[in-house]
Amino acid sequence: MSKILVFGHQNPDSDAIGSSLAFAYLAKEAYGLDTEAVALGIPNEETAFVLDYFGVKAPRVVESAKAEGVDTVILTDHNEFQQSISDIKDVTVYGVVDHHRVANFETASPLFMRLEPVGSASSIVYRMFKENNVAVPKELAGLMLSGLISDTLLLKSPTTHVTDPQVAAELAEIAGVNLEEYGLAMLKAGTNLASKSAEELIDIDAKTFELNGNNVRVAQVNTVDIAEVLERQGDIEAAITAASKANGYSDFVLMITDIINSNSEILALGANTDKVEAAFNFTLENNHAFLAGAVSRKKQVVPQLTESFNA
Repeated sequence: MSKILVFGHQNPDSDAIGSSLAFAYLAKEAYGLDTEAVALGIPNEETAFVLDYFGVKAPRVVESAKAEGVDTVILTDHNEFQQSISDIKDVTVYGVVDHHRVANFETASPLFMRLEPVGSASSIVYRMFKENNVAVPKELAGLMLSGLISDTLLLKSPTTHVTDPQVAAELAEIAGVNLEEYGLAMLKAGTNLASKSAEELIDIDAKTFELNGNNVRVAQVNTVDIAEVLERQGDIEAAITAASKANGYSDFVLMITDIINSNSEILALGANTDKVEAAFNFTLENNHAFLAGAVSRKKQVVPQLTESFNA
């Protein structure tokens, strides 16, 4: 079999990068596949911190599998086609390792799928290392740990699975780091938003979801000061309006998440703000509202929006 590209979703975060690099290595060692981990975008500041900390070179960025002469791919940390590589419908999906909902996904042939409702795709990949008796290199343990920390906000998010704390403890030991100290430093590295333009800020961690015929963009930024982000509301709204017009988003929902106090402010613009309000039982004032205890897009925002848009 020719080369297989392994990659996470667009606008890659620490779990998308970590799970793809780790699974590409595992696929070579355990299954004898000719794999290369690539990325569908430049790593964000948090992930750049992770890669630098563990001395790992960022995977090269690709836009098209066919342009690489590749016709087979493996997806990690996503399965929805609108979040994947541009020509995903024109290639063979050999396998998927993911921890998200399954939607807008169809293949012509059977494939390997590993889907679990755990805190991160990296959690799944780590267990696959153990199942196949493949030793985990220190740097890959660090990357998988970082993916888990990122997606669960250091095991504080409701997406944290009962098995994740043990996974985190084992990976931290292999990586040679203190879980709490490293985790907090890593998360804080991703909260430096002052240097980001409004256009960059709304695209740091953003995914598009098809909700009852509507293309809804849901983005999230982590911060230690929500008010500081809202001071830029005018510029952020202008960037959202431009992005929605250029990409055909019916609605744009931005989660501004306080990683210290575990709350979020929701900023929403679009044609269906009434459905956004109904989803969270709040009233948007000046296009935003406080959502207590919300830190997870996957569990505390997207399901609620889905239900509201389908009502």
